[in-house]
Amino acid sequence: MNSPLPAPPSRRSDRSRAFARLTVLAAACCLLLAGCSGDASSGSDEDGAGGSGGRIKVTLVTHGAEGDAFWELVRKGAEAAAAKDHVDLTYASDADATGQAELVRDAIRDGVDGIAVTLAKPQAMKSPVAAARAAGIPVVGLNSGIDAWQSAGLLEYFGQDESVAGRAVGAKLDGLGAKHTLCVIHERGNIALEARCAGVKKTFSGETEMLYVDGTNMDAMSATVTARLRQEPDIDEVVTNGAQFALAAVKAAGKAGSKAKVATFDLNKDLVGAVRDGSVQFAVDQQPYLQGYLAVDALWLYKTNGNISGGGVAPVLTGPAFVTKTNVADVARFAADGTR
Repeated sequence: MNSPLPAPPSRRSDRSRAFARLTVLAAACCLLLAGCSGDASSGSDEDGAGGSGGRIKVTLVTHGAEGDAFWELVRKGAEAAAAKDHVDLTYASDADATGQAELVRDAIRDGVDGIAVTLAKPQAMKSPVAAARAAGIPVVGLNSGIDAWQSAGLLEYFGQDESVAGRAVGAKLDGLGAKHTLCVIHERGNIALEARCAGVKKTFSGETEMLYVDGTNMDAMSATVTARLRQEPDIDEVVTNGAQFALAAVKAAGKAGSKAKVATFDLNKDLVGAVRDGSVQFAVDQQPYLQGYLAVDALWLYKTNGNISGGGVAPVLTGPAFVTKTNVADVARFAADGTR
């Protein structure tokens, strides 16, 4: 007896096998696309300089007093760079050197990827900076410590050469015909302020007198300047180390009945108006916004692309730039935006 022939496949079976093949093919395509998607996703986590790991954490630690307009400019610059570079930025400050050092140690404990710090009192910062380096955290300097940043072990530095700036002011005062200058230092032991006034004294052919005041108490500062101007009526120039102190010195001169003119290091929005109306002769702008910006941007570039500004052997200078009545209009629009 012959075996029966197998029944021809049904159209339903053909459709089932075709569907199965399409399912396998679709699954393979999905896997391939998933792999491509995974590559693109990991690539999107890379930063613009080609590094990997996404956002980095940076802490900026300054010696600025809370609410000081100058340090707000530094902070704004740092925040602008952080926004551009997608950096998680923390800003902290303490006018006390011991407190500032502890803020650096806090940043180390937080495991940040980079630290930017001011060296107003370098000796106090040596230990925390060394601790950061030991933890593998790069540290850059800004604003204060141009003569100490390399010995302190910092990677880069952004700021003004205060001695050069002071000498430039001394020469300018000679050109203006001043004879007796009172250089007001609002923080004793701050190497940047000391270097400025020492620079003035070095090039100014007249008499340069240093006056130390309490910069944390504006009323006391103003009273001290007023008293000194009354005691020395031949003082014909007052040089301050901050925009707010210059404005206070203008009032102090008025109270003392002094004819002394006022000039200053550093600039802010209110001082722009004072230069414009002539109540302050000139200001030396070290561009604090730029200092904060460059410090944060430099850490991002170092972490993502290995760049070191100045090659690690030379500071990047942000000043001095003189702002006088003749060029103040060029600065005014930026000052109005709170960036100068």
